[in-house]
Amino acid sequence: MKGVLSISFLFCCFLLLLDSSISLPLCVDSRAPLTLNKTLEFCPYNGSSCCNSTEDSQILKQFQVNNVSDSACASVLKSILCARCDPFSAELFTVQSSARSVPVLCNSTVPTNSSQSKTQVEDFCSEVWNTCKDVPIVNSPFSPSLQGQAGAPAHTNATKLTDLWQSKTDFCTAFGGSSDNSSVCFEGEPVSLNKTETSVTPPHGLCLEKIGNGSYLNMVAHPDGSNRAFFSDQKGRVWLAILPEEGSGRTYELDESSPFVDLTDQVYFDTQFGMMGMAFHPDFAKNGRFFASFTCDKSRWSGCNGRCSCNSDVNCDPSKLETDPGVQPCQYQTVIAEYSANSTGSQPSSVESAKPTEVRRIFTMGLPFSSQHGGQILFGPDDGYLYLMMGYGGGVGDPYNFAQNKKSLLGKIMRFDIDNIPSAAEITKLGLWGNYSIPNDNPFSEDNDLQPEIWALGMRNPWRCSFDAERPSYFLCADVGQDLYEEVDLITKGGNYGWRVYEGPYLFNPPQSPGGNTSANSINPIFPVMGYHHSELNKNEGSASITGGYVYRSTTDPCMTGRYLYGDLYAGAIWAATENPENSGNFSSSRIPFSCARDSPIQCQSTPGNSLPALGYIFSFGEDNNKDVYVLASTGVYRVVRPSRCSYACSQEKATTTTTSTPSPSPSHASRWSLLPQYLLLQCSFLLLVLFHFM
Repeated sequence: MKGVLSISFLFCCFLLLLDSSISLPLCVDSRAPLTLNKTLEFCPYNGSSCCNSTEDSQILKQFQVNNVSDSACASVLKSILCARCDPFSAELFTVQSSARSVPVLCNSTVPTNSSQSKTQVEDFCSEVWNTCKDVPIVNSPFSPSLQGQAGAPAHTNATKLTDLWQSKTDFCTAFGGSSDNSSVCFEGEPVSLNKTETSVTPPHGLCLEKIGNGSYLNMVAHPDGSNRAFFSDQKGRVWLAILPEEGSGRTYELDESSPFVDLTDQVYFDTQFGMMGMAFHPDFAKNGRFFASFTCDKSRWSGCNGRCSCNSDVNCDPSKLETDPGVQPCQYQTVIAEYSANSTGSQPSSVESAKPTEVRRIFTMGLPFSSQHGGQILFGPDDGYLYLMMGYGGGVGDPYNFAQNKKSLLGKIMRFDIDNIPSAAEITKLGLWGNYSIPNDNPFSEDNDLQPEIWALGMRNPWRCSFDAERPSYFLCADVGQDLYEEVDLITKGGNYGWRVYEGPYLFNPPQSPGGNTSANSINPIFPVMGYHHSELNKNEGSASITGGYVYRSTTDPCMTGRYLYGDLYAGAIWAATENPENSGNFSSSRIPFSCARDSPIQCQSTPGNSLPALGYIFSFGEDNNKDVYVLASTGVYRVVRPSRCSYACSQEKATTTTTSTPSPSPSHASRWSLLPQYLLLQCSFLLLVLFHFM
């Protein structure tokens, strides 16, 4: 009984965690706000808005239908209807996943932990009631049935608030709400956040300890919530490792001679090719399903048999592709394959090896060129769908404009439902690229020109992406640049991130365009939230390549908490980005020093000519079930540890050497449930291989 109560309590905590996750600029359809060239005609929004001119006109028509004769009430009603255009409308019109007919109306003063800018917000809900209670409103948006309320007078033709609601208290109970540090309310004006809430002072430094000598592209925390993690290399081998406690002086336990699974017979390995990613089903502990993303060579393996991404649907002729000597068009292909750890009869969470037998082919697509393939896969922590990050496919400057072509899957982030598999006949009829179905809320439902698999477009080569463990609506992707700029994007439904019209925030002039061009005026690009110029580093190399990381959510280094960590492939720089104000989507980045702990389990080598540890290439970042962050480099595996171990000052670090307890290697059923938040918020770690910008 005690265990059941404990599970119930922790499950409720998990629900609270999700409920307090966002005040991100986001529209009610889960899209990012538009950037307006001029103020809307009816609603008083300019700059950033969730309405275009058509939607603005629709709101005007709705207002005219309401036929409000009182000028004061009309002004209040107009502001409420126009709140649909507010950049924070997703938060204003959604409470606990339920859609509302009107925004959350502020009905109290703003507390000290509010994210809104005013020191005190008027009781706007009372103002609405007092101003409009006796004014007829035709087709009133304040109907109890629209708010999902019962018990109010059922006047089918009622037009006044006093006819619809018994009292102001009932009205504001249904429509009112307050602002705090995780939500906003509507006060009659566009939402404005507190711009002085968050300190942007960067940490003094990032302290690392080296816990292993292996070189890997991917790290995924074990879905059972234990202190284990999977590591994979570019050749296609996956190992299961036990991670040591921070500060214990021990290295990870990993047997290189005994991989969890070996997929090298299926994976084509070369400088630009190999196993790009792995992901474990959210219910892996029960069903044993896991997935690998890799490249194959159809001249070497009969299973490499997908359609070519260069085809007539995307205005591309495979016979005219300028491929490498001796290489056929689309000879190399991107594959997502499903495997099982359920074949031995043991519980999947206790299995230490799996067979390399493919259970199901999820996706196969021929690649036009030999670079810029992306290939990371991960499950969304909220929706459970599988995301695939796909590069534009290579060729200098994306010559066929694949990233902007809505019929091409290159240069896109895709979103699949791999739990509901259509029949073979349906797959053929729908023209799918494998065994998956399309989530109903993918952007194609609102944009018929889009291929149904597409979640976001205009990507160059997304290189690594992650969901914030505490705020799953924050989906951050690093995107490798061409000649000028490396960027990090905040991904939203249907967002267009600009390539090849833009490289980062700058217009891009492609050297050749056999596939045609897209004009800057024809798209609404979403520009990077952070990034850096090539000129800022690696002048001797003449290039740069971004490696995406994580929003740091561990308690190990409290001065890094809430900051997004990312780096450069050439290992000369690591950045920490701070959102300011919190929940605004506005970030400032600082390049931070990093060093190796004096008591690191494996001593770090120094970079010749400076004091930085010799990391080699930073391929990727990883995250374990404690939310500790790891750097996967060509010289080994490094973990972010307490700053005091490198003599970095951090006022929030407790004056103790006690380490947090690490989850046990084999948790019981109850303890796995107690780790449900980590389990459901698990992101597949970030998978990277050395990939240069140029052909």
